[in-house]
Amino acid sequence: MKVIQHSVQALQTALVSNHKDLAKLYSKYTKEERHLLEEGFLAGQQSDSLFQPITVHSDSDWISTHPEEHQDFENFYRGRSRKTPNASHKTIYIQTIGSFGEAGAQTDQYVEWLREYCQTFFYRLSVKLLPAVTVAETKCSFRVNSNSHNLQILTGDLLHFLWNRKPQDAFCIVGITMIDLYPKDSWNFVFGQASLSDGVGVFSFARYDDSFYSCSYAGRLKKRLHPKQENYSVFDGYYTPPITSSLLLRSCKTMTHEIGHMFGLKHCQWLSCVMQGSNHLEESDRRPLDFCPICLRKLQVTIGFKIAERYKALVYWMEEEQTHKPEESSTCQSALHFPKPTEAFQTSRLWLHRCLDILQE
Repeated sequence: MKVIQHSVQALQTALVSNHKDLAKLYSKYTKEERHLLEEGFLAGQQSDSLFQPITVHSDSDWISTHPEEHQDFENFYRGRSRKTPNASHKTIYIQTIGSFGEAGAQTDQYVEWLREYCQTFFYRLSVKLLPAVTVAETKCSFRVNSNSHNLQILTGDLLHFLWNRKPQDAFCIVGITMIDLYPKDSWNFVFGQASLSDGVGVFSFARYDDSFYSCSYAGRLKKRLHPKQENYSVFDGYYTPPITSSLLLRSCKTMTHEIGHMFGLKHCQWLSCVMQGSNHLEESDRRPLDFCPICLRKLQVTIGFKIAERYKALVYWMEEEQTHKPEESSTCQSALHFPKPTEAFQTSRLWLHRCLDILQE
């Protein structure tokens, strides 16, 4: 295992900047907020440090296979890729694609949990659900993966579909699906893909099923099918993972990572962070659920939230059971309520409380 340990000076420059105007902007944070952000300088000095350095466990990890330039706060703030919501484009839209399980209240509740978490994570922005669509409605290309023998749909076609469906007031639109994805024929799979310039993205939760990589995975087709591209009936009744706490955690992590790219945040190479890239499930599971200080500052400057208020809202989402009355835009149609499975969020919940202890000193 390799530990990527940056010097305190490098982390300080990445967070604050050496330029006077950005340093002055940083000075507007409260003493408590600066205390929290500067905890990142202590990364790796103790096992229980609030922020930790990135660890590379194998040559197949993202950083090993995808060399990228480091994006510090200054690069983000002055870069062309930075996207800022405004009065006419301030809504994040979520589009479900294909089945999320048997139609019913629990499936609708799962999608609503994702919407609520996304709205809390990107604090002060509105997040709305669009009416669900079938795979056939997207007219996307698809295939049967020759290795895992499961159905996959093509990301490029889905991005084109989402672009044409993007509402006028959208900051971005993201598609979510329980069906596996591939970006081109030469790739085995991809967790998700986004077009930053177009404000569209799509990602799959298929591989977050605990049994996906086992021989008993129910989504593995028993017959070697070679369906015609226009025969979307192969998706009728196709397997979807059961709703579990680990599935919800992984889904929230992937969704917020991909939407983070929509704001212009690139893959984080400074500290352990939700914006780290990942090539495989084990690497994705190592990522924390929230931002490192450098990426947190990027989003905070873009949206303008109070850090403590955002953390409190995230804790509330994890801890409180709510009898939620869905909005008209929601797909929820039942008054039945299912307990939110947040057991897998325990580490993140405790981490948020530690952050709030500093912010409320």
